[in-house]
Amino acid sequence: MPNLDKFDIGILEALQEDARATNVEIAERVNLSPSPCLRRIRNLEKTGVIRGYRADIDRKEVGLGLTVFVEIKVGQHSRENADAQQAALISMPEVTAAFLISGTADFLAEVVVEDLSAYERFLTEKLLMLPGVADIRSNFAIRTVKTGSPLKLPQRQ
Repeated sequence: MPNLDKFDIGILEALQEDARATNVEIAERVNLSPSPCLRRIRNLEKTGVIRGYRADIDRKEVGLGLTVFVEIKVGQHSRENADAQQAALISMPEVTAAFLISGTADFLAEVVVEDLSAYERFLTEKLLMLPGVADIRSNFAIRTVKTGSPLKLPQRQ
């Protein structure tokens, strides 16, 4: 992990708030001149702290009205099975987030699709076809309360 100082944290907070802010605007916000600010941003990108930039799209406005949290249990635990499940989840565009977890399931995936019929197709044609799956449990979101929030970053002196 890179050693982040208060300027780096300030830059990250500014970018989380508005990734389209100009370098000059960010520099002013964190009390740096534009050149060192830009060097810091480029370094944060190079080291992987900043993974990319994207638009925050309203799911419902683009016709993606169903969010499902899917618990996936793998039948036989092995490194190969875990790697295969992970690779499969990464490759599925309907999966917006996936986690290896502890507890009753092995993986938790956030799936975003148009509606229940689309989820049924996704479940039967993709998830149930994965090798080694022993159980799948689907938890349907009734209402979105909060998504895509900025990270609360640790403060540095």
